[in-house]
Amino acid sequence: MKQNVLIIGGGGVARVVAHKCAQHNDALGKLSIASRSVDKCEEIVASVLEKGSMKVEGSFKAYALNALDVAATVKLIQDTESEIVINVGSAFINMSVLEACIETGAAYLDTAIHEEPEKICEQPPWYANYEWQRRERCKDKGVTAILGVGFDPGVVNAYAALAYNDYFDTVSDIDIIDINAGSHGKYFATNFDPEINFREFTGRVYSWQDSQWQTNKMFEISRTDDLPVVGKQTAYMTGHDEVHSISQNLDVPNVRFWMGFGEHYINVFTILNNLGLLSEQPVTTAEGLEVVPLKVVKAVLPDPSSLAPEYTGKTCIGDVVKGIKDGKEKEVFIYNVSDHKDAYNEVGSQGISYTAGVPPVAAALLVANGTWDTNEMRNVEQLDPKPFLGLLNDMGLPTRIKDEDGDRPFTL
Repeated sequence: MKQNVLIIGGGGVARVVAHKCAQHNDALGKLSIASRSVDKCEEIVASVLEKGSMKVEGSFKAYALNALDVAATVKLIQDTESEIVINVGSAFINMSVLEACIETGAAYLDTAIHEEPEKICEQPPWYANYEWQRRERCKDKGVTAILGVGFDPGVVNAYAALAYNDYFDTVSDIDIIDINAGSHGKYFATNFDPEINFREFTGRVYSWQDSQWQTNKMFEISRTDDLPVVGKQTAYMTGHDEVHSISQNLDVPNVRFWMGFGEHYINVFTILNNLGLLSEQPVTTAEGLEVVPLKVVKAVLPDPSSLAPEYTGKTCIGDVVKGIKDGKEKEVFIYNVSDHKDAYNEVGSQGISYTAGVPPVAAALLVANGTWDTNEMRNVEQLDPKPFLGLLNDMGLPTRIKDEDGDRPFTL
């Protein structure tokens, strides 16, 4: 049994992870949180104590850490006696943190694919560029590494596995739909790190169709669905992490990801992109200053964590899965609906951070009790989804299933 958790990150998702780990510290043991800004981490710990989130009396300490420094991360893992590391920092630090876990033997969990600052939209499958190159080392050293265990990627991968295993004889299509029908009241903002957010949408859109990679432009292809609670919504085919693992790990010829955007977001994004303000390549100003346009845009936009107090509305995220069962065509929608205000009232974060931050804690609990302690690297769809979704039902992210038999809650 593994215990003692180190959380790496100091943003809105890290806040959720901290509160949820505290709510289950009887199983997870001593807690630590670290990021470049120790002040942010100390504020998160203070919020955990203020809300009385600790289930049992225990330790929760904040540290300053440059997670790109592998040696420093190794030392912190060892000093805190952490056996599980939940990495919810920038996607740029993933491989550094993973290397530290491989060296120390600590289990590694993250919520997004690794990225290099100077590269956007590398060749698919994206996981093969960095993470999967370390699979053999993880296996050789018996290191558990659970990749992409947020909501998308993460929970939607578990939805795909549940449908694939239990609801179909053969699956032809998995369409992952992510709708945020909430409002933050700002003129323009992103729900998580603007730098990472925009990078998702400025490159090629990769989808898996007819068992091969297809490329499109952002906002080129859309679909409209009448979804539970949030109603009729338009979403656009977008490149996303889970397409790159599900397409390789499940025998499904069509895997696509769709994200909802309002006209205002699309218009502002298009203007910024056309002006070159979303470029990650440095430019020199007339005054001789070298700046990265994307970092300037990030600096002037609201901090995503600041959106939480005024956020209202709901999210709906799930998988539309099609295939054959008992010789007949079948379709099922496996999904979750979350409320921004409920998330803020519980942990002080908005719903996007909540949906991303609860799942890695559920995964940590499964690693701690041995259920998901694989001693090797896995993507979520390679694991038994039922204990994971069962925990999420009890932790604030209940799953529902809609098919020809109606719309009902998922139960074990």
